[in-house]
Amino acid sequence: MTRTRLYRSGVLELEDFPVQDISDYLRQPGVTVWLDMCAPDADDLATISEELDLHRLAVEDAGQEHQRPKLDRYDSHLFVTSYAVELDMTSGELESFEVAVFVTHNAMVTVRKSERFDIDGVVARWDGSPDLAKHGVSFLLHGLLDYVVDGHFAAVQTLDDEIETLEDLLFDDKSSDLSVQRRSFELRKSLVRLRRVVLPMREVVNSLMRRDLHGFDGAMTPYYQDVYDHVLRATEWTESLRDLVTTVLETNLTIQGNRLNVITKQVTSWAAIIAVPTAITGFYGQNVPYPGFSQESGFYVSTIAIIVLSAGLYILFRRRDWI
Repeated sequence: MTRTRLYRSGVLELEDFPVQDISDYLRQPGVTVWLDMCAPDADDLATISEELDLHRLAVEDAGQEHQRPKLDRYDSHLFVTSYAVELDMTSGELESFEVAVFVTHNAMVTVRKSERFDIDGVVARWDGSPDLAKHGVSFLLHGLLDYVVDGHFAAVQTLDDEIETLEDLLFDDKSSDLSVQRRSFELRKSLVRLRRVVLPMREVVNSLMRRDLHGFDGAMTPYYQDVYDHVLRATEWTESLRDLVTTVLETNLTIQGNRLNVITKQVTSWAAIIAVPTAITGFYGQNVPYPGFSQESGFYVSTIAIIVLSAGLYILFRRRDWI
């Protein structure tokens, strides 16, 4: 499945024309062409490679999955790899969708590895800023990267909200320790995945703002600077959330240890109280004469001793908050 667009002098003129016509349009002055390919095979990539004279290594990377977000510079074009992300609120799992981009002086080709990459969202960004279309491929690439980075930022914000909810569960007596631990590990795993796609984007966007990059309109530099600022914020936020999740895990373990200590103190305190009547009745159970032996006064003395000593221990432990 392919989609095409043609801009002439900054105005959208044509859509969904045949891929074979791209080379003819590119020979015309003032024309910028966009081609989108979803899960293309080797023949599709070979066709567009011949149309745009793309480097063999870049074409190979576009056909392979799990590439690192990067920017490669070739003589005739640029090659960019990035990832859009989506966070599952129920499971806390982060999914990523890869897109490879070829950028020539008057054409941009996006190669999506999955249909779940929302290319309609990118097109909506372009349509929302028609006044920037006159900047050609600089405009198209900016719209794509802006959409991707905003998705990163939204995912970080959602993870932040989820971690705040997790913090509240730490001191909730109704929540189980196992559920807190499981959720903590799920969020930490998602943060690690997010960091892998967010952190390299800093270098990608920074490289695009270099003045020695041929074919890019300098008027778009402030817009790329804005994207770069969002990348930095998302990166710093991701790092702080990783530390926060680690703190949550450590706090949960500390709370479990404190609860265990409280339970141990309570059990020990009650055992000490129970030991008093056990000791006294054991003493009076001896088969040898002792003060009060075979007398009614011995019963009263032992009973009073049990009550007084047990009550004394209970009051003492209660004051120390052991029971």
